[in-house]
Amino acid sequence: MKIKSLVSIHQYSKDDILCILENAARFEASPNRNLMEGRVAATLFFEPSTRTRLSFETAVNRLGGRVIGFQDASTTSSSKGETLKDTILMVSNYADLIIMRHHLEGAARYASEVAGIPVINAGDGANQHPSQTLLDLYSIQKTQGRLDNLTITLVGDLRYGRTVHSLIAGMSHFKPSFHFVAPDEMRMPDEQKSFCDNLGIPYTEHTDFTEDIINRSDILYMTRVQRERFTDPEEYERVKNVYILRRSMIGQSKSNLRILHPLPRVNEIASDVDDSPKAYFIQQARNGLFARQAIICDVLGINHLI
Repeated sequence: MKIKSLVSIHQYSKDDILCILENAARFEASPNRNLMEGRVAATLFFEPSTRTRLSFETAVNRLGGRVIGFQDASTTSSSKGETLKDTILMVSNYADLIIMRHHLEGAARYASEVAGIPVINAGDGANQHPSQTLLDLYSIQKTQGRLDNLTITLVGDLRYGRTVHSLIAGMSHFKPSFHFVAPDEMRMPDEQKSFCDNLGIPYTEHTDFTEDIINRSDILYMTRVQRERFTDPEEYERVKNVYILRRSMIGQSKSNLRILHPLPRVNEIASDVDDSPKAYFIQQARNGLFARQAIICDVLGINHLI
């Protein structure tokens, strides 16, 4: 039987996505299932993570499985020079599933090619973050009652933001329109814009973050400027606080507007936004548990038991 991995959101069709979201809703209603009893998942986090790692590990535990792995690559043999290939082959001996975050783009795809077990990409550099996209889609569907014909505004680090790159691909099945708000140094890469152009997905680029743009949005997706992606510290300092969402800016926004953020946030959402009914980023993080339970079952081929 062919091993199924989740490396890129592009692997999933519209029907695949809707199936994951349907199963996520089932897990939200009843999260504790023994569907992974007797199975082991290895979480290999070569980059720091809080929500992604903990939600995946919680998902495995609530599914009745067990977790091995690491959250600091400096404590592993990679610090001694062990290759990624050898690490993956070794871990494949011990586990039934690998969940991996890595700083190099393409690392997850490479791991899926050498591993003898499924691999879930938990983020590879500035490339893809497919499980985040699926929990984002679940959050959008829950708050809007639909996925079709929504206006989504993406704000901040659009150059290195793997979450926004994946979200564009995931939403492409549902006739979205986008606003891309970023300074020139962090504008959306040509690859993602060409993807939209080829599919006829409308988008507008902005450098100013205005209330007019917010007021036209159904979803406002904020992102942090990622210090770890910058090789020039001066460039980071110049753009790190360029956009800050404040409570006063959403006063005239649509009643259905919801504010999402993949987290962690730094300064890009002021604390006075937190108690707004339009702030959804904490609930969004909670949705990650249910979406990741659905993803794990999908790659392990046990969806028929849900």
